[in-house]
Amino acid sequence: MRITLSLAMTSDGFMDDTSSERLIISTPEDWSKVYDLRTRCDAIMVGAETLRRDNPSLLLRDEATRERRRRAGLKPDIAKICITRSGNLSPAMRFFTEGDADRYIFSLRALPELEGKAYLFVHDGRITAHMIVDQLERCGIRHLLVEGGAQTLRMFLEEGMADTLRVAINPRLKIETRGRARFGFEIPKGIPCHKENLGGMNVATYTFHPDTTTEDKTLLEEAIAVSRNCIPCATCYRVGAVIVTADGQKFTGYTHETSATHHAEQEAVAKALAAGASLKGASIYSSMEPCSKRASEPESCTDLILRHGFRHAAFALYEPGCFVKCHGASRLRENGVDLRVYPEMGHLVEEINAHVLKK
Repeated sequence: MRITLSLAMTSDGFMDDTSSERLIISTPEDWSKVYDLRTRCDAIMVGAETLRRDNPSLLLRDEATRERRRRAGLKPDIAKICITRSGNLSPAMRFFTEGDADRYIFSLRALPELEGKAYLFVHDGRITAHMIVDQLERCGIRHLLVEGGAQTLRMFLEEGMADTLRVAINPRLKIETRGRARFGFEIPKGIPCHKENLGGMNVATYTFHPDTTTEDKTLLEEAIAVSRNCIPCATCYRVGAVIVTADGQKFTGYTHETSATHHAEQEAVAKALAAGASLKGASIYSSMEPCSKRASEPESCTDLILRHGFRHAAFALYEPGCFVKCHGASRLRENGVDLRVYPEMGHLVEEINAHVLKK
C-alpha cells in the first residue's frame, strides 16, 4: 500500500482554531490539487475529531473519475475511513449519509449504532498505523490518503508508515492564541522535497519512500511462477520467493525445494548464504505473507528476514488462516522493514494453492 499524508496549516503551525466555525486555510488552487490527489487514491482517512468539528463528506468532486470507477466495477466514491477512540460518532454525519462508498471505522469499543453503516474494526488496547494498514490491505486498499487530524497524521509519521507527506502552509494566516491542533513533526535531513506555490499557499511534498510498485510486481510475478515448482501437499502452501541483494544478486526458492520442512524464504536465503552473498539491506519477494510461527522449524520466516537485516519486502497474498494465524506483515513493519503488499495479485496465489484453500 502507498500512503500519502496531506495537511494544511497556518503560518504558526496550526491546523484549526478554537472557534465553532470551520477554519478555511487553503486557497482554491490548493484545494483543487487536493481534490485531484483524492482521485488517485483508493481511500481517504480522517480522525473522529475532524468529523465532529468539520462534518466533511469526503467525496470525489471529479465526475469523470467517478464514472471511470463505475466502469471498473467500483463504487463511484473512494472508501472513507475514520479512527475513533471515544466512539462518539453520529450516524447522521455526512461521512455516513453522503456518497456511494465503502466506509470503515477503527474503534476501541463496540459501536452498535453504526452497524450496517460501516465496516467496524474493534480493537482492545490501542489503535496503530501498522494495524490499520494490515486490515485495509486485506480489504484491497492499495493507496491511502490520510487528511487528518494532527494526532492521526503524527501516528503514521512516528510509526514510519508514510510514503509521502504534503504540507500546505498559508503564510498570510496566523491565529496565535486562538490556535488548536498544532502540527509538529521534524522532517529528517536529506528527505527529497518538491516545493510549489498554489494561489499563495506554500506547498512542500516530502518523499520518504520512492514508489517501487513496478519493480515489486515484476519480481512478485517471478516468485509466483517459481511457486509452481512445489508439489501440492495437503499440509502446506505452495510459495515462491525471490531475493535481490543490495549489490544486485538474485536468488530464488520454493516450498520444499530441498527439504520437507523448508519454506520458500528459507530456501532462497540458504542459496544466498551458500554463495557468500550479504543479505543486509536486501529485498525479498514472497508470493505469500512470510510465516510468523513454525511448528517444524525453530525460526519463522519473519524472524529469518529480520535476523539477516532485509530492508524491503513484498508479497501478494496475506496467509489464509487454514493452519495458523499469521502476523508476519505486522511484525515486519513494526521492526522497520519497508513492506509492500499487492492484493490485486493475490488471486494468482490462491489459484496455485487451491489444493488447500478449497478444502
